[in-house]
Amino acid sequence: MKRTRYSEEQIIGILVEHEAGAKCADLCRRHGMSEGAFHNWKAKYGGMTVSDAKRLKALEDENARLKKLLAEQMLDAAAMKELLSKKWQGPPSSAKPSRICRPGWACRNGGPAG
Repeated sequence: MKRTRYSEEQIIGILVEHEAGAKCADLCRRHGMSEGAFHNWKAKYGGMTVSDAKRLKALEDENARLKKLLAEQMLDAAAMKELLSKKWQGPPSSAKPSRICRPGWACRNGGPAG
């Protein structure tokens, strides 16, 4: 996963400086970032407080976890559906009966108890 240089607190601090009247180019030069990154931050974090940003991060993490669980469940369901859609046939008639089968019981191999 991509790691950012700036925390949410730092990003919001930079945006607050911009709202206070600092120019975008000056802020980017001072903090060593591109103007594109600044505008992306402004679109994502504009008007937020630090607590809002932390809540957003927690929700994004939870959403990623839930998406992963959903994908696993869908994969399991697809595998089960594929398995159940195939016509199951017992073992071949040439299979030997199990030793634990008693007369009158059905053996595991599908043949008569021997």
